Amino acid sequence: MEQMKSTLSDRQAVWAFIAGCIAVTLGVCAHWPMFSMARAMNYQLAGMPMDNAMLFGMALIVVGTGVAAYGLLPRDVAAQREKAADIVVAAPEDAHLGPAHWGLMGVLTLALIIDVMKPASLGFTVPGMISEYGVPKKTVSLVPFFALAGTVVGSVLWGWIADLYGRKASILLSAVMFVGTSICGAMPSLAWNIAMCFMMGAAAGGMLPVTYALLAEMMPNRHRGWSLVLVGGLGAVGGYFAASGLSALLQPVFGWRILWLANLPTGLTLVLLGAFIPESAKFLLARDRVQEAEAVMRRFGAKARRANAVAENGPRGSHALVGFELYGKLTALSLCALSWGLINFGLLLWLPADLVAKGYSVGLSSRLLAESALIAFPTVFIAALLYSRWSTKWSLTSMIVLTLLGLGLVLRLELVGSGSPVLPVALLIVGTNGIIAIVLPYTAESFPLRVRGRATGWVAAWTKGGGLLAQGLTISGIMLSMRVSSLLVMLPTLLSLFLIAWFGRETRGRDLRDLDAAHDLIFEAST
Repeated sequence: MEQMKSTLSDRQAVWAFIAGCIAVTLGVCAHWPMFSMARAMNYQLAGMPMDNAMLFGMALIVVGTGVAAYGLLPRDVAAQREKAADIVVAAPEDAHLGPAHWGLMGVLTLALIIDVMKPASLGFTVPGMISEYGVPKKTVSLVPFFALAGTVVGSVLWGWIADLYGRKASILLSAVMFVGTSICGAMPSLAWNIAMCFMMGAAAGGMLPVTYALLAEMMPNRHRGWSLVLVGGLGAVGGYFAASGLSALLQPVFGWRILWLANLPTGLTLVLLGAFIPESAKFLLARDRVQEAEAVMRRFGAKARRANAVAENGPRGSHALVGFELYGKLTALSLCALSWGLINFGLLLWLPADLVAKGYSVGLSSRLLAESALIAFPTVFIAALLYSRWSTKWSLTSMIVLTLLGLGLVLRLELVGSGSPVLPVALLIVGTNGIIAIVLPYTAESFPLRVRGRATGWVAAWTKGGGLLAQGLTISGIMLSMRVSSLLVMLPTLLSLFLIAWFGRETRGRDLRDLDAAHDLIFEAST
């Protein structure tokens, strides 16, 4: 509590944030009696009317979220940003990893596991929804569709909030919303489930890009690359493992709804973990909280300098991306993210049915995807090794090449009509897991501090945007052959490969202050 109080001391009362959290928690608890009363009906609530306690609880969640936001978000943002513009905080290039760095990595990994497991639970809830609501799969597909739409909105929104109000405020506010959306599991109608799952996606969508932005600023240069890839990769894979484990443990007893209601304890854990996430020293200095800033810098071995001191000598190494090159790289990474979403939420989900239609056994087609999570785990470590020891730019392009080879072999499988699908699927899984492990850390390392959160959030949104497009085709009833699908996905993938090779810059071992210095010089010249 004291640590939370010190990190929030100059905002609009720490107690406003605490009161907001309590109100949201009580609002969620108001929905539990309805769920408990349905025990005799196997926890099925379809068609039941909402009682006054549930309606009051929903209002309490809305009010509590607003109060928490009031306590978290500062008011004099313009003055703060003006002060922050002349401050640069970074760890020396030769700094060693200390307990603070390892602790931050552990906390953020656990936070990502909790964050990822909720969207990952979507697939486990669909069969239960179909059975309880008595609607076809096409209709229930609206739930994951709107949940993915929410993550797209959330990735952009939280990236913007992170740049404007600070990394920690963004993480804590998204965690509060995450708690509130657990009432999705108590909604008696499919329409309410769709609405609440959209909000859940919006709350969950911002954690990943903000985490990458925070880590990029806290880790020493020589350790930044592998730590970014490892934390993000383990968080993503761990989230899927946690979702499947929670489903296997709880769903046979409590039904599919428990997977959403579990957002209450896991979301509160996320809020408590926020107490161990440090506030940016740059943010603290901009708000004249010098002692707290110095304490954070001592823990992480960082030092503060004036931006002018960096700019006088000019940025070191290769020039930073500005203007046309900056937007060119953003386009390249967005196309890469879009391709990943199309493959992960589209092609790999459609492939088993296509294989069965061609005469392959159901067991083989199901096993291919079931083993994907196991294949993804070592891929994270391989990607981290290549990213940190070889090249950030070329490790990403290599993963794109592997993905293109997989797409090419899937296309060949379609044209020939026979052959083993093991190698094509293996290449797709290794390539796409490598892409998702690298693309967001590379984005976070490639853009200046002023736009880092927004740029990373934008690229993260495109990973979900690809899935949104794929799910939209399914809902609309448009069934493309695997041959056509492979060809269509190859186009943005191939284009992203060329654009990253053209606009990409090596970030391995590079001081992120170079980006800020070059950005400031260009900005000053233009004004």
